[in-house]
Amino acid sequence: MDSMEVNKVLAATLVAGIAFFVTGLIGDELVRVKPLKESPLKIAAAPVQNASAPAQGPAALPALAPLLVKADVGAGEAIAKKVCSACHVFVAGGAAGIGPNLYNVVGRERASVPGYNYSNALKEKKGDWSWEELNHWLYKPAAYAPGTRMGYAGLSSAQDRANIIDYLHTLSPSPLPLPDPGAAEVAAKPDVTGPVATANVPGATPVAGSAPTKPDAAPSLDVLLVSADAKKGQADTMKYACVACHSFNEGGKAGIGPNLYNVVNGPHAHMAGYDYSAALKAKQGPWTYAELDKWLEKPSAYAPGTKMALAGVSDPKQRAEIIAYLRSLSADPAPLPTP
Repeated sequence: MDSMEVNKVLAATLVAGIAFFVTGLIGDELVRVKPLKESPLKIAAAPVQNASAPAQGPAALPALAPLLVKADVGAGEAIAKKVCSACHVFVAGGAAGIGPNLYNVVGRERASVPGYNYSNALKEKKGDWSWEELNHWLYKPAAYAPGTRMGYAGLSSAQDRANIIDYLHTLSPSPLPLPDPGAAEVAAKPDVTGPVATANVPGATPVAGSAPTKPDAAPSLDVLLVSADAKKGQADTMKYACVACHSFNEGGKAGIGPNLYNVVNGPHAHMAGYDYSAALKAKQGPWTYAELDKWLEKPSAYAPGTKMALAGVSDPKQRAEIIAYLRSLSADPAPLPTP
C-alpha cells in the first residue's frame, strides 16, 4: 500500500471520530436527564402508636347470660366435636392431645391441667375460666391471649358460642349454676312505664295516663294437659328422636336412655339397673307432671350434668302432648290434674 492510500484511511478514521463526537454533543443538548426529586417507589411506614394512648380493651360482645337460657346443648356438642375434637378430649381423666382436656373446664383455673405445656400467653392469664372469659376466648383466641398456640381463628356467632359453653358446662360431676340473666335483661328492656309504650304491646290501645297492657298469659300446664292429644305426643317423641335412646313398652330394655313405661309419678331414677347420671340420682321425689314439664323444657338446666342429649322442647303445648303420651304408658294411668 502506497502513502496516498494510507493517508486516505487515516483521513476517513479522523472524520468518523469527529462526526461521532459532534453527534454526542448534539444528543446531550437535545436530551437532558433531570435528577428525580423523590423515589417513585414509595414505601409507607407503619404508623407509630401513641404510647400514651390507652390499650384497646376486649371487644364488646353481647351479654352471654340471656343467650345461655336458650342455648342448645346438642348443637354446642356438635360444634365442639366438629371443630375442637382434633385437639381436645372431653371425658373425665382423658389424656391431653394437641390441646388440654376440656372436661370440667367451666370455672376451672386457667392453664391448670397438670402436665400440659401451656403457652406463656395463657400461663400469664390469672383467674378462672368464667362464663364471660370463655365467651371472649372463643370469639377470638389470638386477641384474647396474643401469642397463644391455639390455631382456631374464632367463632363470630354469639349463640353458637353460648351453645358450646353450655355444652362444656355439662361436662362436670357438679356443674356450676347458669348465670342469672336478670340484670342483663333489665338493662336491655325498654322503658314501658309510660302511655306511649302501650303502642308496642300487641292488641293494646294507647290511652293517656293508662298503664301498659300486658299480653295474655300462656295456658297453664294443667289446662294444656286436659286437652292434650296423646297420639300427637307419640308423634312428637318421633320428631324429637326419643326412640333413638328410649323404649316405651312394658318391660322394654334400656338403650342409651332408660325405658319410659310407667314413668309418670315414678321416681326420678325409676328403672332398676339403669346407670343414671349423678345429676338425676340426686333428684328426689316422683316424676310429677310439673317435674316432667321442667325436664322436657331444658334437661341441662333442670339437672346440670345430665347425660340427656335433648336440648329441650320450647313449645308448652308439645310438652303437654308428650307428657299425655307418657301418662298413657301405664296399666293404671295417673289422674289428670284439675285446672
